[in-house]
Amino acid sequence: MPVYVILALAVVFETMGTTALKASEQFTRLGPSVMVVLAYGVSFYLLSITLKTIPVGVVYALWSGLGIISIATIGWFVFGQKLDLAAIVGMIMIVGGIAVIHLFSTTAPH
Repeated sequence: MPVYVILALAVVFETMGTTALKASEQFTRLGPSVMVVLAYGVSFYLLSITLKTIPVGVVYALWSGLGIISIATIGWFVFGQKLDLAAIVGMIMIVGGIAVIHLFSTTAPH
């Protein structure tokens, strides 16, 4: 499986874990609490696979940046959490940073 597919799956599981973290209501609900542990566990395992090919700084930048965008979108639509202009601009800058890494960095495989 291509390394960026594995990284994308790691982001998906991280986003699932963070969504479950919100739904767990400070770990007072069993189902979402178990989901947090399982989803983060799978995410970190997948991240460990990507580290065979991509430097840790690049992996973490991509994983965390894409996770921020994903969970902010879920927060907006699922939990009704609104973002102000500064938050939106900041996230656009994160996406720009991810694009620079992916398109121009020689440390990331293409």
